[in-house]
Amino acid sequence: MYKSDVLKHFGGTSKAASALDISHSAVCQWGNIIPEKQAMKVERITKGKIKYVPSMYEKTNTAGAQP
Repeated sequence: MYKSDVLKHFGGTSKAASALDISHSAVCQWGNIIPEKQAMKVERITKGKIKYVPSMYEKTNTAGAQP
């Protein structure tokens, strides 16, 4: 889930922080893709208007991959 989508939905950093019951600072520290735990919470509290996409959080592990 992209930070920009969350901020747009809630109307800014402070309002997103308030809706998620986290600090303004925590939201400011998010990268372009928000933490997975928060993404699941956003989907729940927006009743699916913003979707949690599990594939955005999958780690690709190429170590030990066979050619």
